[in-house]
Order: sequence, then structure tokens, then C-alpha cells
Amino acid sequence: QVQLVESGGGLVQAGGSLRLSCAASGRTSSIYDMGWFRQAPGKQRELVAAITGGGSTNYADSVKGRFTISRENTKNTVYLQMNSLKPEDTAVYNCAVRMRFHSEYNYWGQGTQVTVPS
Repeated sequence: QVQLVESGGGLVQAGGSLRLSCAASGRTSSIYDMGWFRQAPGKQRELVAAITGGGSTNYADSVKGRFTISRENTKNTVYLQMNSLKPEDTAVYNCAVRMRFHSEYNYWGQGTQVTVPS
């Protein structure tokens, strides 16, 4: 089992910045990939950014150049630095991890709200 606790969401004006954090505990030695997803009202959940254990990253096209995912393995923590925020970034953001021998993300945090008023 892995537990994930997110923090750092909130309300920010357009053009502002936020940093989300997600701390993992439990069977952290079996974590491979860590990622951030988001879901806006009435929309499907989407992958925002992901990072492998080796540090390779990928991003949704909509956030490239604005968001940066990073990972601190010694603290079992993943971060999402979000700059130049837009109203369309408003969503609930969840972190998730993919464990060894799993093809999908299989542990999820509780979610943190990010609101960027238009």
C-alpha cells in the first residue's frame, strides 16, 4: 500500500504561480512513475505531467513551457510547479503513482483544488 498526501492548491489570479506537492508513504520502494492528473467540472481526467524514477518527464501539450514536474526520491515527494496559470487550468489536481509490475497508475491522492478566476 502507498499513501499519497497532496498540498499546495488554492486560488491564484491568472498569470500567477502555484507549487503542488505530493508526499508518498508506505511501500515507496516499489514506486516507478509519479504523475499529476487533473479533472475540471464536466471534463475527463487528463494527465498533466509525469516523471519516471530516472527523471524522464512528459507533459500535456496544454501545459508545456508553463508547468514543471520534479521528484525528490529521498523524500518520496513529487512536485508540480505551475507558472503563468490560466483560467482553463482550474481543476482538481491529483497525484498518482505507478508501482512495479503495474501498467497503470494504481495509487491516488485525495486531490487538491486549483482555481484561477477568469
